[in-house]
Amino acid sequence: MQTENNKSQPGNINTEKKSSGIRGFFRMGDLGGYFFRRKDPSRPSNINLKMMHGINKFSIAVFLLGVLYLIFKLVIKPRL
Repeated sequence: MQTENNKSQPGNINTEKKSSGIRGFFRMGDLGGYFFRRKDPSRPSNINLKMMHGINKFSIAVFLLGVLYLIFKLVIKPRL
């Protein structure tokens, strides 16, 4: 049984904000937060960490471009 204290925990589904409409549809969520986050001064920074995040961002971008290419090739191109 949940109490009032459990409702404020971060993993609880009830605490998530729901947005509706066009703005909610185009909300990037975690992916947008990964690409466009601010520098946190409390987070350690070294060259290995910077390179790892740079490679991760590049691989995510290439994957998304590949998915868009497949959608274009399989859905849009046959109609032309």
